[in-house]
Amino acid sequence: MAEETRCSCGSANVALFPCAGAANVGQISNKIAIALEERGIGNLMCTVGIGARAPGLMKSAEASDRIITIDGCPVNCATKTMELAGFKVDRQIIVSELGIKKAKDRNPKDEEVAEVLEKVMGILQSE
Repeated sequence: MAEETRCSCGSANVALFPCAGAANVGQISNKIAIALEERGIGNLMCTVGIGARAPGLMKSAEASDRIITIDGCPVNCATKTMELAGFKVDRQIIVSELGIKKAKDRNPKDEEVAEVLEKVMGILQSE
């Protein structure tokens, strides 16, 4: 039997909704969400599918015990998408507030991703 995904909050059903925008911080947010899923912190979900009100994705979000959004910048697209769809965001993370400057570069450096991931893991473990 597969081990249940858990975050430090103790929930086995955590949904991760990244920004995945066109700037470096959006791409970092998506990479962070993938890394969190790989580490068993939560389940990567499709933020755009929520904006499109895709029935299956809406049901998956509704069934989540906890919703974490990972926004690239203060525009807060992932968080606003979830809230406009009627969901309560339990934790928002904003990549540009973690020491990464927003730029048009869509290929973030591995070191930047690793730096942000370490900070995000610290944030989530302190909850």
